[in-house]
Amino acid sequence: MIVLDTDVILAGIRSRTGASARLIRAAVRGELPIALSVAMALEYEAVVTRAEHVAASGLNVSEILKVIDAVIAVASPTVPHFRWRPQLRDVGDEIILETAVNSSATAIVTFNRRHFLPAAARFGVDILLPGEALEMLK
Repeated sequence: MIVLDTDVILAGIRSRTGASARLIRAAVRGELPIALSVAMALEYEAVVTRAEHVAASGLNVSEILKVIDAVIAVASPTVPHFRWRPQLRDVGDEIILETAVNSSATAIVTFNRRHFLPAAARFGVDILLPGEALEMLK
């Protein structure tokens, strides 16, 4: 079980040929188990539907939301039974770490490794770049 940071979802929406897009496709096909909380789903939707990201993606908002809906549909829902805050400098990253810890995820996939260290290590959660996560799938 892994958790995809919002930046990975955004990268996958903006570029359909990169590692992030391949991770999203793997998750939707059921090849990559992911955990997701309601707060994360709301953040995904809020971030990827910003005008600059919609324009850069070449998709319209409806198409983007279909991708997000597909991710939500296959994710294991995680209810944050315990809040571990504050652990990180960026308050926005707290929901990602909390979801990982509460779902017993083995890793968080992100482009911002330093945002989650050293806190994630204290909980036994690895921090992977999208390319590293793809390598684990092989």
